[in-house]
Amino acid sequence: MKVGLIGFGKTGKAIATIILRNKDFSLEWVIRKSSQLEHRSVPEFLGEKSREPGLIHSTEHMPIKKLLDEQPVDIIIDFSSESGILYYGKEAARRNVKIISAVSHYTDEKIKMLKRFAKHTTVFWSPNITLGVNYLIIAARFMKKLAPHIDMVILEEHYRDKNGISGTAKVLAEKLDLDCTEIKSVRAGGIIGKHEIIFGFPYQTVRLIHESISREAFGTGAIFVAHNLINKEKGFYSFEDILIPYFSI
Repeated sequence: MKVGLIGFGKTGKAIATIILRNKDFSLEWVIRKSSQLEHRSVPEFLGEKSREPGLIHSTEHMPIKKLLDEQPVDIIIDFSSESGILYYGKEAARRNVKIISAVSHYTDEKIKMLKRFAKHTTVFWSPNITLGVNYLIIAARFMKKLAPHIDMVILEEHYRDKNGISGTAKVLAEKLDLDCTEIKSVRAGGIIGKHEIIFGFPYQTVRLIHESISREAFGTGAIFVAHNLINKEKGFYSFEDILIPYFSI
């Protein structure tokens, strides 16, 4: 399947690497805000052997209509920012291009926008697209169902310059019906991302932990989602929609 990638920061580069290494998908292009690296080849830039075009374009000079006319894709994977959806969303929905968004923070207005697009195409959104974190969320919900009145605390750790509480920690709190005051944050060095849920029983403690070792984890998560969306009808999907069927042992 042909893929377009929105965003080419540290995480975007890691995602591009994973797509280039996967034989089921072809990276057709990358869009970034800056005109720096414009018209460069992604495989060449990343040092990956690939015949995929993967050309870098800038939102400054490449309108989305022209881009999709000249280089059509089946899926757009978005690792940019909250405003990225304004660039491509409406046109992708009109053309029935599947949307996979891994933007960690969206306002309620932007989420409503995604759901409007989902009336015309397949839309997936997760604030953390790693498979492990989303397994963690479902496992935590099962634990709470078993023991609804135990103490629960969420600990999230990220790199020194990350601002605010992580979107993943907020989702964990929401899924567990916890107040955000139960989220404890640590900022240090170059920690990519670690989330821990502590369940405090009277005579035992259970800890569920997920740690991202490399940003490529986001790429493997995106590929997992893309595989699972291939035959999905138009609509708005979350990781829970994809993972729950796998829990039928």
